[in-house]
This record gives sequence, structure tokens and C-alpha cells, in this order.
Amino acid sequence: MHGRTLTIALTGNPNSGKTTVFNHITGTRQKVGNWSGVTVEKKEGFLQRHGHDLKIIDLPGTYSLTPFSIEEIVARNYILEERPDVVIDIIDASNLERSLYLATQLMELDCKVLFALNMADLARARGINIDADKLSRLLDVPVVFTVGNKNQGIDELLEKSIELARSDSGVSRRRRVRYTHDIEQSIALIRGLLEEKTGKNFPYNTRWAAIKLIENDKIVRERIKEILPDGFKEVLYEVQVQRDRITDLYDDDPEIVMTDERYGFIAGIIKEVMTASTRQRVDISRNIDLVLTNRFLGFPIFMIFIWAMFQLTFSLGAYPMDWLESGVNIMSSYMDNMLPESVLKDLLLNGVVAGVGSVIVFLPNILILFFCIALFEDTGYMARAAFLMDKIMHLIGLHGKSFIPMLMGFGCNVPAVMASRTLESRKDRILTILITPFMSCSAKLPVYVVLAGTFFAGSAGTVIFCIYIAGVVFAIITGRLFRSTLLKGEDAPFVMELPPYRVPMLKSLLIHMWDRAKMFLKKMGGIILAGSVIVWALSAFPADVHYSTDYSGESEGLKAAFDARAANMTGADLARQVQERNTALREIEKARQAEQMERSYMGKIGNVIAPIFAPLGIDWRGSVALLTGFVAKEIVVSTMGVLYAVDSDEESEALREALLASGMTRISALSMMVFVLLSLPCLATVAAIKRETGSSGWTVFSILYSTSMAWIVAFSVYSLGRLVMT
Repeated sequence: MHGRTLTIALTGNPNSGKTTVFNHITGTRQKVGNWSGVTVEKKEGFLQRHGHDLKIIDLPGTYSLTPFSIEEIVARNYILEERPDVVIDIIDASNLERSLYLATQLMELDCKVLFALNMADLARARGINIDADKLSRLLDVPVVFTVGNKNQGIDELLEKSIELARSDSGVSRRRRVRYTHDIEQSIALIRGLLEEKTGKNFPYNTRWAAIKLIENDKIVRERIKEILPDGFKEVLYEVQVQRDRITDLYDDDPEIVMTDERYGFIAGIIKEVMTASTRQRVDISRNIDLVLTNRFLGFPIFMIFIWAMFQLTFSLGAYPMDWLESGVNIMSSYMDNMLPESVLKDLLLNGVVAGVGSVIVFLPNILILFFCIALFEDTGYMARAAFLMDKIMHLIGLHGKSFIPMLMGFGCNVPAVMASRTLESRKDRILTILITPFMSCSAKLPVYVVLAGTFFAGSAGTVIFCIYIAGVVFAIITGRLFRSTLLKGEDAPFVMELPPYRVPMLKSLLIHMWDRAKMFLKKMGGIILAGSVIVWALSAFPADVHYSTDYSGESEGLKAAFDARAANMTGADLARQVQERNTALREIEKARQAEQMERSYMGKIGNVIAPIFAPLGIDWRGSVALLTGFVAKEIVVSTMGVLYAVDSDEESEALREALLASGMTRISALSMMVFVLLSLPCLATVAAIKRETGSSGWTVFSILYSTSMAWIVAFSVYSLGRLVMT
């Protein structure tokens, strides 16, 4: 016999088979009692094996060594204070990832550790294959397969334990978790301070103690306070400095950050040593969420998805949009040739076709946007978006659940406002309702498409994406302002079910897309048609306008001069002269239409409100278009189609060419988009706000606040843009 009794401690997760292994090792040679000071059961066993007296201690089952429960405190205290010769970690081989968390914490202690991969038969039955040799090499820890209930591998386990206990190799430093560079710097600094204050008299491993201090382990803090009564304040101050540093760097509590680091270490080990055949049931949703809801990757991936949605909406939608524009122009030309000159013809061409036609061409963009939103909903990603936004929503005193109405606002603000009724707190509901209109609904998309496509053609998708993100940013700013003033209160806790990911059915996606698109088409035959007719009537009358210039005389004089010059011309010279004459005649007609429009009832209205929008770089026609947007945002585009005097015989780029010729610049176009983004919502949304808040006061406040913010921000954009451009 070797004299000294070797003490072997068994630890592991609950239900890992630890007690079964203990019983097979010790048989009837057990002593049962309670751990000192607690009611937790204490089991000890004694035996002789391979020429050694062995004392086996069955530690309480625990998932970690963090001192939250009595069992965890007992297990950790025993390892720290009693210093067993070997600690055997009984690992459930069928749940390796879960079990390795305790293992990583054991490896941070100065003790000799051995892994027993128990329930090896169950793991094999589930198609799980673990490379024990590779696991041993990677962690520098002996590894033994066991099947506790069949007494398989127990002798080898004891033999390896004795061999490890008798070895003089010491505790390997390579097997420990290596944290990020910033965290390792904090560990090294605190560790150095502890060694400086205690020298060689510190009873614990200084690296482990530094880690526990960073994790705010209260028991370790109290013990170090007893060990260092004089220097404890200095250590505690430095610990707090490092905790604050880690919190600032990672925007999370150090405990959570270091837990994530351990799980990252475990994930790497799992990938190296474990393979699973098709017999293992893989939780696909959970594996996908490891990436899509990752605390570092989740939000950037979400932003990429949103950017791709708007890029796809503009880029892919451009092709059918061109086809529809061509169709509208063909219809317009046909009606122009077939109908005699009359008020009815003017109404149909410049009212109905120019108004409704200028909006309906954006139907493909709307369909693509709704298809993408339906894709998010049907796959289950919409709930993950709310989960990812939870931390950001907390900045404004709300939680991720409030982001669902906001995200729905990208489709239409009316159902988005109605969706706020699912929130428990009235203050949360009102706050969500007030910030939801800042989300760019599909009705605003045509305005963005025509302005961005005209003035930012090369990067229109990115510009539209930035406009949408700006809406979210201003919603957050507004929410923070209101939560700290008008709607003070604590944010409610956020619990949201994350449904499993599903492969969406194309039929279901198309149905959801069409249901939403029908709302857009109904507006075509209803409010937009009516709005276009009203805008045309206000623009076409009074008919007896007294012009400042004799446009008819100018046209006749131009024709007479042409006839005189063309009398002796033939071939290419004559064709060039005809082209020049037609261009000049069109310019005269445009000038006549512009003056007629300015002297119309709509022009008079525009001139009254023009001073309000002039500081934003928007002329009277744009001002009128924005005013009509209060009825429905789609009418903004139809109004521009009427007011900018788009000729029916021009190409499909008519409105864009008219905007470019109107004197509007890129900065003023951006200013106009910002105003549309933030300004007062449409009539339908106002009605929804009144219904859901039950208050005329909140409804009026929403209108006044959003419109005021729209003007201030648009003015800032225009002023800053001019300053930069000059």
C-alpha cells in the first residue's frame, strides 16, 4: 500500500449518472450524512483498488460552480477548501454541450480533473459520436467512456484517476478557457494586484480569483476581504474599474459576457470532437437562432435583411414598373388621338390618367415589399426581429413587443396602430401609437421611389433604406423624450414566444401579399381617383386665364419663321429644322401650362402655403403635393403628376424629366422625402389613433408634433446640405 489515502471527488450535472457511478465504485462501503451546516446529503465511500486506499466523495449535482444554490456552494467549497487529489467530472455524453459548462469552470480551478463520458451507450443510440482521444488532447484532460448502470469502464476510470493523482505533472495551464484580449487584460491586471498584495500566501489560484471578482462573486469577495483587510478597498476599486470597462466594451454585464465566452469555447470543442448521424434529432430552429439571434451577429444580419428588402424592392421592381409606365403612356396616347378636344378629355388625360397612372406604376414595388414582409412573418423571423430590437426598445422605455406594430407600420400604419392594443400598459400603448407613424408605410414608398430614382439613380435602394432607418431613429428619439416627460413610467418585462422556423409555402406568401396589395388597389379606384380629380379641377380652373404673354402669338410667329426658313431646305437640314421647331413649340406650351397652373385655384393655394415650405427647398407645386398627402400619401405622387404638367406624348420618364427641369435639386428632393417620412399621417391613420387612444387630445398632439418635427428636420437637412454643397 502507498500509505496516504487518495481522495477522489465525483461531480457532474444532475441526472448525469453520477450517483450510479458512485454506487458501482463503492458498493455497500458508503457513509451517508449531511454536509456541515446544510441539509444537503453527503455521501462518502471507501475502497482499496490497484494498491491504494481510496476515499470517494459524491458531490451534489450541479450545472455550474456559480454560487447561486446551496448545492453549488457545497460543491465549490469542497474543491477549494478540501483540495481532493482528483476531481472526476461525470459528463452526460448524450448532452455534451450542456455538461461541458461545468467542466470549463472546473478547469479554471487548480485541481486535477478527469472526464468520465457516461451514458456512452445512450449517446451512440442517438447517433452521437465523440472522439475521446481528441477531446483529451484539446483539453489536456484524461477522458474515459463509461456506462454507469452497466458497470462498464469503471475499472479504467479508477485506474486513470489513481494514475493522475500520483503523477507529478501538475495542473495543465493549456486547458483553460482563453477569453478575449480585453478580458484577459482585466484578468491579468487584477491577478497582478492580488499577487502584489498577498505574495505567496493567497490560498486560491489568483487567476480564478480574478475571474470570480470580475463576475461579482459575492462569496469570493467576502473571503478576499478577510484575507486582505487592508488592501481590499484598492482591489475592489480596480475590480469595479475593470467591470465598467468590460460593460462599456461589450454593452452587457461582465457575468454574461464571460458566460458567452465559455459557451463559445464549448462550441468550438463540440465542433472538433462530436459528430452526429441522421439518427440524432437536430433542433433546426435552435441552431439557426444561434446565428440569427446572436448578441453580436443578430442585429447586423437583421439590418442586412432590411437593406436587401428595400434594394430588392427598388431594383427588381424597376422592370415591371417600366412595363406599367409604358402601358400607361400607350393608353394616354390612344385616348389623346381618339378623343376630341374637350373638358372631358382634359379630365381623363390630365386628371385620371396622369394622377392614378403616376401611382399605379409603383404597384410592383408595393407587391415586392409586402412579399418580403410576408416572408419574415411566415418563416418566424418577425418574432426574432422583435427579440433583437428589445434592447434598443428599452432605450425608449418600451420592450421588443412594441417593435411588432412598428415593423407592421412598414406595410400600413393603420393596422400597426391597431396592433398596439396587445400591449398591457396604457402608457406603452400610447407611446407606441405616437411613434408608429414614423415608420415608412407602403403609401410613402412611391414618393421615395420617384424622388430617389430621379435624383439618386445610382444608389436609390440605399437612399430609401436610409430613409426607413431614419424613421426608426426618430421614433427612438421621440420615445425617449416622451418616456422621460409626458409618459413617465417603468418599461414592462418582455417575454415573447419564438416560434419554430418554418419553410414558407409560396401559395401562402402570395395570398398574404395579395391581401395587402388589394388595399393599395382599392385606393386606386377610390381615394386616389377622387383626389386626382379634385387636384385636376383646382388646377384646370378658372379656364379664362389672362396670360402675361401671348403664347398663341409666339407659337404662330415661330411657325411662320420656320416656314420661311424651310422653304429652301431638303433632307437632313429640313429634318433638323423640324426637330428644333417642335422643341421650341413644346417649351412655349410648357411655359403656358406653368403660368396657367400658377394662376389656377391650386396655384393660388400653393402660393399661400409656399412660404412655409420655401425654407425646405420645395416650390409651390411640391408644397401642394405635400398638403394633399394628408388625405393619402399616394396622392403626393399623383398630385406631382398633375402639377408638373407632364405631357401625354412624352416617354415613360416624363415625371422624372419634369422634376429635373423644375429646378428641384438633390438636396431639396432629400428634404422632401424627410418631410414625407415624418409629417402628419394620413386621414385613415389619424382615425385609427383617435379610436385606439380614445382621446382627441392625443390625436391632435400626434398631428402637431409629427408635422413640426418634419419641418424642423427637413429644414435642417436642406440647410446643412446647401452648406456642404457650397
